Amino acid sequence: MSTLPSELAPGEVRVWDPFVRIFHWGLVACIAFNEFIVDDGERVHQWIGYAASALVLARVVWGFVGTRHARFADFWPTPTRLRIHLADLCAGRHGHHAGHNPLGALMMLALLAVVLALGATGWLQTTDAFWGEEWLQELHEELAEALLGLAGVHVAAALLMSAVERTNLVGAMVSGVKRRRPR
Repeated sequence: MSTLPSELAPGEVRVWDPFVRIFHWGLVACIAFNEFIVDDGERVHQWIGYAASALVLARVVWGFVGTRHARFADFWPTPTRLRIHLADLCAGRHGHHAGHNPLGALMMLALLAVVLALGATGWLQTTDAFWGEEWLQELHEELAEALLGLAGVHVAAALLMSAVERTNLVGAMVSGVKRRRPR
């Protein structure tokens, strides 16, 4: 039996709306291009950085006005939420979170902050006041390295939690639907 696109099978939940998915993969593309394909200092590097910053700013707005699981209120990593989540993980309990779990939310916010800081430091390097400032160039490079490190941890955690929670988190970011496999 096939289901219509609007119907969900048992164990499925629609979690990531099209905006969140386009934002996510658009940001991945911007980061990949600027880190691995485009040379630093090229005009296209700057424009890709501005595009990444614009995506993050749009995501921040969407965090207040978007769909349920896109809203920051749905997953904001409060100290209490983090403490409970960490205690559950340490005890071997893996509660189901439709959207981001508290550690995932913390990672997402860190990634957004670093991308915005990269955009700001990159832009500042084009201004008369900061043109050629070595400390700013070094900060920009360190932020880029931090972003790659965070992205690596993000991917590893998504794969690990996919196995632990028996759900395909990467697939959910493609389709928008989380599917839980039976134990």
